[in-house]
Amino acid sequence: MNSPWPLDLAPPPATASGVCGQPVAHESAAAHVSAQAHYLDDGPLPAGTLHAAPVLSPVAHGRLRAIDACAALQQPGVRAVVTAADIPGDALLASFAHDEPILARDEVLYAGQVVALVVADDERSARAAARAVTLDIEPLPAVLDVWQAQAQQHWVLPPVHLCRGDARAALAAAPKRLQGRFVAGGQEHYYLETQAALAIPQEQDEWLVLSSTQHPGEVQHWVASALGLARHRVRVQCRRMGGGFGGKETQAGHVAVWAALAAHRVGAPVKLRLTREDDMRITGKRHPFAFAYDVGFDAEGRLQALELTMLVDCGFSADLSGPVADRAVFHADNAYFIPHVALHSYRCRTHKQSFTAFRGFGGPQGMLAIETILGDVARHLGRDALQVRQANLYSDEPVSAWPAALPPGAHPLPARRNTTPYQMQVEDNILQPLLQTLAQRCRYESRRAAIAAFNATSPVLQRGLALTPVKFGISFTATLFNQAGALVHVYTDGSVLVHHGGTEMGQGLHTKVLQIVADELGVPLASVRIASSDSGIIPNASATAASSGTDLNGRAAQRAAASVRQNLAAFVAGLDGCAAGEVRFEAGWVLSPRQRRRFEAVVAEAYANRIPLWSHGFYRTPKIHYDKATLTGRPFYYFAYGAACTEVVIDTLTGELRVLAVDVLHDVGHSINPALDIGQIEGGFVQGMGWLTTEELVWDEQGRLWTAGASTYKIPTAGDLPPHWRIELWPQRNPEDNVLGSKAVGEPPFMLALSVWEAIRDAVASARRRAGLPCAGPVPLDAPATPERIWRACHTA
Repeated sequence: MNSPWPLDLAPPPATASGVCGQPVAHESAAAHVSAQAHYLDDGPLPAGTLHAAPVLSPVAHGRLRAIDACAALQQPGVRAVVTAADIPGDALLASFAHDEPILARDEVLYAGQVVALVVADDERSARAAARAVTLDIEPLPAVLDVWQAQAQQHWVLPPVHLCRGDARAALAAAPKRLQGRFVAGGQEHYYLETQAALAIPQEQDEWLVLSSTQHPGEVQHWVASALGLARHRVRVQCRRMGGGFGGKETQAGHVAVWAALAAHRVGAPVKLRLTREDDMRITGKRHPFAFAYDVGFDAEGRLQALELTMLVDCGFSADLSGPVADRAVFHADNAYFIPHVALHSYRCRTHKQSFTAFRGFGGPQGMLAIETILGDVARHLGRDALQVRQANLYSDEPVSAWPAALPPGAHPLPARRNTTPYQMQVEDNILQPLLQTLAQRCRYESRRAAIAAFNATSPVLQRGLALTPVKFGISFTATLFNQAGALVHVYTDGSVLVHHGGTEMGQGLHTKVLQIVADELGVPLASVRIASSDSGIIPNASATAASSGTDLNGRAAQRAAASVRQNLAAFVAGLDGCAAGEVRFEAGWVLSPRQRRRFEAVVAEAYANRIPLWSHGFYRTPKIHYDKATLTGRPFYYFAYGAACTEVVIDTLTGELRVLAVDVLHDVGHSINPALDIGQIEGGFVQGMGWLTTEELVWDEQGRLWTAGASTYKIPTAGDLPPHWRIELWPQRNPEDNVLGSKAVGEPPFMLALSVWEAIRDAVASARRRAGLPCAGPVPLDAPATPERIWRACHTA
């Protein structure tokens, strides 16, 4: 096969030594397949451990008048029923908004809210007794959709408006104009390991909490607050999670707090593991969005103005809805320059689960909006959608001056088409060559012609094709979280132990950190081990989220290892009479101009001479700054780019969908581990495809979640994978000084699946054209594109 790369983009040659850049297996892979990798539910329990189960509200909104636990307390093995009255500390979770009760008190706010906890000798007894608790609740009116919430100004946080130029005036002056509305549903995280925690009382009012969490530091904070303790009395550990996807960033804290409260009440260790059904009924999901847009453009499809309104279903409390909704605003441009833009974000309060972080963190919803809009513009003009997308990409072209005064509060137009609405310049723009390369490699033009010919003669099946880009900002938008610490310990036998603040949820963070430290010390990978994430060792660690796990923790660990190496190099330089910079560490050897020594021999001799063999490392992301009041600044250190081309076929009689082919070209910089990165691209794409096609959350008219298990909630399976699926990595290094020239890969691939959405809409538009229905403009389709919705879109005027 010919190289897919232009001559000036040839991949760098493989390094002769070291493990970074190599497709090293996941550090726990063998343990996973041999059942030796223990998750929280697998580990041995301390003597006397009891088990807790939650009591859930059956109504979406009501006044809690009484809790009758008499029948539950009479059941065998039941030790206690814990209510809000048993909380020794703050009765509200120590979240940013401080608006969520730990246990319902006078009012219940969603169907599935935890009202009480039953503690018993075993799980089965606890769950049976929880079902025996009777709740006296007076029903109150419930707000169950964003339109009702918006009409009542029922918000968890104030609305946010980001404006550049004069969108209203530019819309009125645009040669062409189009309006549309659509909805994107939420998404269940469906991690394989449900939420779980084990709280163990220690001596002198100290606590050890084992938690399946992406954020041990926050669990420590929340547990300490609920127990009325200083944080140094609470230690939180996490060895690994069986999946997280954002669902264990804040929501794991709830389960840990409940387990700790139960343990405090009974004076014994308590374990709480949610069943799948309880997990889905209790915990938050991806935020559903409702969109309304008004877009102005010219005959080539180049956007001139956009007014976009986003109604965000936040559920009953704020949780992370503020930054999620903000990131949707930040990514409503995706890869495109829009001169005049007005973005309106309303954070609606409904009586549902509190929606929370999910892979992409609002970015998928914002990008879905602009990709949908560009697809509609292309159909309205009768132009190829890829041409319209390429015409709107960020570039260095100059921007025409706006002759009139701008409305109050609006940001001015930039000089060139390289600045986002939040005033950050797109400096490392590879969008044009990346899209052109993928279009050539996947034969976009010839396939487009073949699909048009197929659709013209096919009475039932219709195919669709779409190629969409991704530009995703990497960093926490809250600047303070962009910091990390690590410890590297070298023992006298030459083995190395690494502590860092990140958590492992299957994504391979620990593996990449092992590779980084091994290469920094010049030792074999097998010589390095990662310890469990522990708030008692790495304090104040940020969540493993925002795709920044390796960027932050990998660089901190690299600096810690470099400090140890420098100590050893200075020691060897003193022995051999050379400069420390002349001492090299390679493949388990320490090499000076005079002598060659084994690494472990140098370590042993250094210890005998009282040279420190451990060090800490700290890293904070440079350059970033962000003014939350104006939503301007540089919230992201860099952008990760990618593109995907997807071909689908739909059955117009049944609405059935099949994804036929996917080609991906994705930018990970210089990959630390190509196997892990490709795995993340595969997983992210499939998860995004699930959000847009099969994963439908359904609540009944009383606000109860119907889709609370595998029988009703459908994640993609192996049978949904396309027969043709090719993933290639863009070869250029990260131009920013990121760890080893890499780029983040956790979240950006999720948005590659927007190509599936646009390919479906392309096929539906073709079906509508054959049926004589309107097809020039918005396609009447909401996400997820289930068979029912596809069928209706093909047949409804």
